[in-house]
Amino acid sequence: MSVTQTITTPAQSYTIDITHSEVSFQVRHLLTRVRGWFSDFAGTIHFDDEHPEQSAVSLTINAASVDTNTPDRDQHLRSADFFDVDSYPTISFTSSRVVRTRANEYDVAGRLTVHGVSREITLPVSHLGTVRDPWGALRAAFEASITINRREFGLTWNPALETGLVLVGAEVQINLSIEAIAK
Repeated sequence: MSVTQTITTPAQSYTIDITHSEVSFQVRHLLTRVRGWFSDFAGTIHFDDEHPEQSAVSLTINAASVDTNTPDRDQHLRSADFFDVDSYPTISFTSSRVVRTRANEYDVAGRLTVHGVSREITLPVSHLGTVRDPWGALRAAFEASITINRREFGLTWNPALETGLVLVGAEVQINLSIEAIAK
C-alpha cells in the first residue's frame, strides 16, 4: 500500500506528533497581522469515523512556548499583560461532543481554557485522511481553524492610540494542523 493512500480504520487512539503538527495564530496589530505559534504542545485523539459521537480530543499547550520571531514581543506575551505564564502555564482544550457535519468534516465542541478562563467553543475540524507511513505506523491528519475573542479569555491589555485605534485586535485566529500516530 502506498503511503499516500487513505485507508479506513476502526476506532483508533492517537498521540499528536509534535514534529509534524502546528498550532499557530494571527492577530491584528494596528493595520496588519502578527503571526505566531506554540512550539510545545501535546494531545490525544480518539477517532471513530463510524461512530463520531464516540470520538474525543484533548490538547495541552505550554503557554511559555509562544513564538512570534520577536524575542521582546514573545516575552511581553508571556507576561501578566497577556498569557501570564507564571500563573497560567497551560492553554487547554478538552472535547465534550463530536458531530459529523458532512464527509470528513466534524464539529468538535469542548472547553477551551486560556489565562485561567474556560469557555465552550465548537471547533470545525477536517479529517484529511489516515495512512501507514513507510515504517508501518498508522497516522491520521486533521486541520481546524477558529476565531476567538481574546477579551473573553481575560486577555484585555490594549493601549488606545491617539488616532482612536487600538494596538492589538480582539479577534485571534487559531489554526491547527495536526498529524497523529496510532498508539
